[in-house]
Amino acid sequence: MKNPMPAGSPALTDASPIRIVGLGASAGGLEALEQFIANVPPATGLAYVVVQHLDPTHKAMLTELLQRSTAMPVREATDSTRVEPDVVYVIPPSAELTVAGGRLHLAEPAQPRGRRLPIDVLFCSLARDQGERAIGVVLSGMGSDGTIGLQAIKAQAGLTLAQAPSSAQFDSMPRSAIDAGACDIVAPASELPQRILLIAAKHALTAPRSVGTEEGSEQSLNEILGLLRERSKHDLTLYKVSTVKRRVERRMGVHGFNTLAPYERFVRENPQELDLLFKELLIGVTSFFRDPPVWQELADRVLPDLLAQRTAGVGLRAWVVGCSTGEEAYSLAMVFREVADAQPTPDAWKLQIFATDLSADAIAVARRGHFPARIAADVTPERLGRFFHVEGDGYLILKGIREMILFAQQDVILDPPFTRLDILSCRNLMIYFNAALQQRLLPLFHYVMRTGGVLVLGGSETVGRSAPLFSPLDQKLRLYLRGAAPSAIANVDFPIKRSLSLRASARESNVFHPLNRLSNLQALADHVLLQEFSPAAVLVNEQGDVVYISGHTGRYLEPAAGKANWNIHVMARPAIRTHLAAAMRQALQEKKTVEVRDLKPEEDARLTLDLTVQPLREPTTLEGLILIVFRDVAIPPAAKRIRRRATGSADSADSEPLARAHEEIRALRQEMHASQEELQSANEELQSTNEELQSANEELTTSKEESQSMNEELQTINIELHLKLDDLALAQSDMQNLLNSTDIATLFLDNALNVRRFTEHMSRIVQLREGDIGRPLSDLASTLIYPQLHADAKDTLRTLMFSEKQIAATDGHWYTVRIMPYRTVSNVIQGVVITFVDITAAKELESRLRGQ
Repeated sequence: MKNPMPAGSPALTDASPIRIVGLGASAGGLEALEQFIANVPPATGLAYVVVQHLDPTHKAMLTELLQRSTAMPVREATDSTRVEPDVVYVIPPSAELTVAGGRLHLAEPAQPRGRRLPIDVLFCSLARDQGERAIGVVLSGMGSDGTIGLQAIKAQAGLTLAQAPSSAQFDSMPRSAIDAGACDIVAPASELPQRILLIAAKHALTAPRSVGTEEGSEQSLNEILGLLRERSKHDLTLYKVSTVKRRVERRMGVHGFNTLAPYERFVRENPQELDLLFKELLIGVTSFFRDPPVWQELADRVLPDLLAQRTAGVGLRAWVVGCSTGEEAYSLAMVFREVADAQPTPDAWKLQIFATDLSADAIAVARRGHFPARIAADVTPERLGRFFHVEGDGYLILKGIREMILFAQQDVILDPPFTRLDILSCRNLMIYFNAALQQRLLPLFHYVMRTGGVLVLGGSETVGRSAPLFSPLDQKLRLYLRGAAPSAIANVDFPIKRSLSLRASARESNVFHPLNRLSNLQALADHVLLQEFSPAAVLVNEQGDVVYISGHTGRYLEPAAGKANWNIHVMARPAIRTHLAAAMRQALQEKKTVEVRDLKPEEDARLTLDLTVQPLREPTTLEGLILIVFRDVAIPPAAKRIRRRATGSADSADSEPLARAHEEIRALRQEMHASQEELQSANEELQSTNEELQSANEELTTSKEESQSMNEELQTINIELHLKLDDLALAQSDMQNLLNSTDIATLFLDNALNVRRFTEHMSRIVQLREGDIGRPLSDLASTLIYPQLHADAKDTLRTLMFSEKQIAATDGHWYTVRIMPYRTVSNVIQGVVITFVDITAAKELESRLRGQ
């Protein structure tokens, strides 16, 4: 019985922006599909497209089975069918089903059996075609099919749902989608239709009430973004207003809120909602070799020109900003490798790529370098064979390409940039920033690039007011050359400076109002004084990670060799490292300023160093950070003479103990250095062991996926067999009832004329029971006066001609005995059928007529 539409949930009209609901389940998810379809009320205005893992060698009965659960028409999908509302479309066996232009399209599977992901294929096409109108539902099933598709729908602000694992017969598919953070709603299959219709009819997916229309919405939105900043440590106030509003509206719709005020209270009481909203605001749409003409131009012209300007052996540097899950960075690495291999000395050319993104989850995926099988649509077979190898149900990037790229989580708005760049790719990221931030980033990009470097922007982005800094290389493809004009450092808005000013100003003004530059003489003078005459200083957190650098700190800090590490304990020069660490510990424990004087960072008798370590409590935005100030102090000439005299007298009095002390210090330093090397070696061994364990774990995961795939196929076959057995049992029952209802005794014999089956009326002629099945006809005793029965049956089997005779029985009955060949549906003879029709009454009537 169908559940009625919930009260207050009006049916969607044909004009509703929501059109298609994609449903995905494996062969074991038939029950969940029936529960979902059975609970869809009539006239919803939605279309339902069902994809199930089907055995390609067997006829599917899913259409007939689902039709029993709904009054809506259930049809098997055909190519180029226009999708209609209130219709259920079912994928046929051995096909891939996609949606484009509001029509269904069928194609041969792109992957071999066992590696197909038909649910992902449908959902990804829905995301492309429907955008924020798309709805994807993952139901019971094994494996992880559907997860990538839900992520694609979610990236387009569509609605994603999954069956609650506790209610699923097979929970692998819904659990995979939930663990990936791709689901907006998780509920039993029978409840999902009502959740979809409530959201579609009331909120974001039909006619949402725009954020900002109700009174007090601006303040509520500012408060929400403030909560986001406090939880994620990232400031999203300079994102475009439309982008922020659209994502907030979507989360409001998921939870059923009409206005911002209750949603603000909800996020305060449920901090995990802030994490989900933050992920919503991070746009993660990417693919390999997106916009092919751009990559072709890089390969044909840009990269060869850059190599021609460089000396062999000198590496190039590139920065991919907003790399998402790494496809663009890997694309750049592959194109560079192809160009370098075409040079006379391929191995002499190196490219170091820095790929950054705000999303930690996206960076984790990028670092792994494992991509689904569907990338074959974007990557040519030659590149797949050269730069990837098959692993599990997808492709793993080769080690040589992976080692060209350093992935890191970074906020381009607040974190320090990479420098000395030959290529800077920032594609389709700035379109989500407001104009003020765009105009701040471009001078920064100019500053960190080398002269002649190439800036790559997205198709909807331009350099705008920063045109004097960049000259067009290809205006249509958004390729620009970094001009030779030096950047005015005072006009470059470094992220370090912005991270402080943004936090302070966000509490004092509307978050969507652009932050103003220094605009008066006093502010400009203060700015110059701070840059030129203030002492060197760094701002660190409690762990020692550097978040801000002011002035020249080269005498006191230096980057450590190896992997980039911005921790002050690693960067501090050996002469001051111990004193600095002790001062930081004391400042944190006692929560007061600590000063250390007369340090010698270098072998320079003219200068000493004073350190000031101050924990910050004000302003609130800097609370918990530590300010470390470096002051060089010149030694007065008189003090130098006194020190030399004191040193001389000390040398004369205590030279031997002082020498021993120096020797002990030197020995201790050597011992400490050796210990550091041992620790480093142990750490590398642990990392190597960890890599081996990860490799073993990946192999086990691959084996598990293969086993799940095989198990799923067996489940499919098992279900098909059960269905066929049910059909056979039903057909047998029909036949048995038909034969019994005719009151005709019937005997079925095989090719050897042995009993194969008989009807219950045969017992009046031949004493048969179930144990007689398989006995020869010649062994049966009957009441018939028909000694030629065996011979006639044998003759019919030989000639295939039927025989009909009237035979008397010893009990006075007469029968018409008809012997016919037994033909199968494939026209194969497999024995004979003998029927016995009682004609006693006719014979008696005939006898009476003759007697008259």
